Amino acid sequence: MTNMAFLRICIPNLKACPLKFWPLVIDLIFYEVQLQKPKEENVGSKLNTLKQMPVLPKKPEVCPFQGVNVKNLESDEKPSTSAPVVENQVKHEKSEEDFAFDEPPLKKMKSATSPEGKPVKSLGGNKVKEEFEMNWDIVQVLSDRTNVEPWVCANLIRLFKEENTIPFIVRYRKELINNLEADALREVQQTLEELRTVAKKTHTMIQKLKKEGKLSGCLFTSLLNCRTLEELDHVTTPYKMGSKGTKAQRAKQLGLEPAALSLLQSPMALNLFSYIRPNTKGLANIQEVEAGVQHILADIFAKDKDTLDFIRRLCQQRYICIQSALAKVSSKNSNEKDIDKFQIYHEFSCNIKNIQHHQILAINRGENLKILTVKVNIPDGVKNEFCWWCVNERWRPKQFLKPELMRILRNSVEDAYKRLIYPLLCREFRSKLTSDAEKESVMMFGRNLRQLLLTSPVRGRTLMGVDPGYKHGCKLAIISPTSQILHTDIVYLHSGQGFREAEKIKRLLLQFSCSTVVIGNGTACRETEAYFADLIMKKYFAPLDVVYCIVSEAGASIYSVSPEASKEMPDLDPNLRSAVSIARRVQDPLAELVKIEPKHIGVGMYQHDVSQTLLKATLDSVVEECVSFVGVDINICSEILLRHIAGLNATRARNIIEWREKNGPFINREQLKEVKGLGPKTFQQCAGFIRFNQDYIKTFCSISEQTKTGTQLTSEKQGKKKSKPTPSASYQPNPLDQTSVEKFLNYCKKVKKKCNYFFIFSDNNLFSLLRQEYLSFR
Repeated sequence: MTNMAFLRICIPNLKACPLKFWPLVIDLIFYEVQLQKPKEENVGSKLNTLKQMPVLPKKPEVCPFQGVNVKNLESDEKPSTSAPVVENQVKHEKSEEDFAFDEPPLKKMKSATSPEGKPVKSLGGNKVKEEFEMNWDIVQVLSDRTNVEPWVCANLIRLFKEENTIPFIVRYRKELINNLEADALREVQQTLEELRTVAKKTHTMIQKLKKEGKLSGCLFTSLLNCRTLEELDHVTTPYKMGSKGTKAQRAKQLGLEPAALSLLQSPMALNLFSYIRPNTKGLANIQEVEAGVQHILADIFAKDKDTLDFIRRLCQQRYICIQSALAKVSSKNSNEKDIDKFQIYHEFSCNIKNIQHHQILAINRGENLKILTVKVNIPDGVKNEFCWWCVNERWRPKQFLKPELMRILRNSVEDAYKRLIYPLLCREFRSKLTSDAEKESVMMFGRNLRQLLLTSPVRGRTLMGVDPGYKHGCKLAIISPTSQILHTDIVYLHSGQGFREAEKIKRLLLQFSCSTVVIGNGTACRETEAYFADLIMKKYFAPLDVVYCIVSEAGASIYSVSPEASKEMPDLDPNLRSAVSIARRVQDPLAELVKIEPKHIGVGMYQHDVSQTLLKATLDSVVEECVSFVGVDINICSEILLRHIAGLNATRARNIIEWREKNGPFINREQLKEVKGLGPKTFQQCAGFIRFNQDYIKTFCSISEQTKTGTQLTSEKQGKKKSKPTPSASYQPNPLDQTSVEKFLNYCKKVKKKCNYFFIFSDNNLFSLLRQEYLSFR
């Protein structure tokens, strides 16, 4: 861009464009400026660059703007022939501002080589300094595990370090993350936390061993090479408190370590008979001395990084399978019903590369219930090739070995594989499979939850919520289009009183002009559905044209007895609260479902078997993403909904509500900075996801102005000195705080930034705010 952030797009017959197509036009304008394409692009063709943008509602009609060419002004020398020519003097500017609140511009985007708006790949190189340094690069390891480019990983580490939230990064930092989606960002964030946990525990163990005087140079290197908790546990197990020590440690205490090292370095000078001590256990004869040397060598082999890397690469090329079988003692301790649940896993075998995530979770559950026994089967060919490589390549002695010493070397390699390396590989495979399965389970839970939260609401209708039941009857709740409770009742539809109760239901529907019935999918759901379907088919509710729908009531009973429900509906019976919740789930799914703990909604797989910490963190992040994506009206939203906005928490949401109750509605975004605990960083994170109803604000401001005028007149009549009014900027509505596209265009008319056939945004700050607000609206 040149001197000012400037855009001119020629759109013929703009005034004739239907209003429903204006969001698409504005979206193209905003995104074109972000991309700054030097070449001409046809709007009617496939807009590949828009695939990463938030999805707009599908419109089956044909857009009247197809075939219009959209050009960047930098390559535009001649305007379109279908519109008048508008001459503008364009000055050169340093760089395009990054779309954020009061932040300095970041690196300029490379539009010439990257049509997706990808900037300079790194803000300061891919090298990221961590609190705990290891022998591996955290950026590269993170990239390998998540299949994300290293420069994106480096940028994400910096963004997370600056406490940016995922919704904020996805919406306002797209060019720094290569347009990754929120799920991918969560995966990177979780993997980053795992790597940092390994690094932190490693350095804690180093300090502990150093204090105990057990830290050697070889052990220090082995610890810094650990990339997983399994590797760290493998290296540190012999040094844990209360351990009797490994066979290698006991052999070292007997003084056999020089003999083991001599076997590899200078075997010609080695004499094992000189280590025999007849009165010492472990050195009494040559067999015990050889066994001790063998244990020390096996420990060296099993902790060598190159050796472990070779065996891991070898396993990746071979058929490794996981097998499960029915435990022998399961029939005594478990009932037949539990055993039958795992019938398909009684004789089960599958390649670890092909096994499904749900199968891993099922096998793990069966093993925890002691119904199944599980093992990892590594073929003997892996062992044979590994032993040959160790003896002839990696640990080949520098001098000729006598036959008896060569035998010790071979036995040491086999012992290292059988006793140390094979169990380590099995633990790693099981841990990796379980970790991936848990992550996929949590991610699936998040995807299902997002789909449920973003269900299209049914607004503007009076609804009747029905919580079905047999013995205790069906609970009814009628709510207004603004979610206010109009009436609650209980009817007994399945106890021989159906006809009499139908009169009551009809009377209620006619009284409140309610034509939509929402039925929960719990006990007696089908019977209740058949009851209403029969009445509707007979046109029993005429003249009302009544329809019904079925909605999930998962978590409704838990919510009905929660403190939030007691605070919101203090005078209502808990059984009736569930009917209110069922109706509101159709009227505004997002606002209602955020009141319920996500894991109680019941849209996950094996949710009780996965890490509860990881599950809660992911689901809270998904809820935050959905609420931020939709946005909230700051002046009418509840505290529960507000606390899920990016950058806010329970305390800040409570402070906002208290400020609103004390000072009245928020007039513009700048007033958010007056809320206690809401600093510049928090304001930056949440401001783009908060809405302001301008009609409501104008009404409030006009009433306030009349009140002030009346107060001034009263003061003059009483003889008080007239004080000069001081206009406060914080109490002036900002037109850019609204999110309606057509009102944006009206504002452009007022400031004379809109010509007959051109949109001209010559103010860089104006354009940045417009883009932010429109993205928030979408």
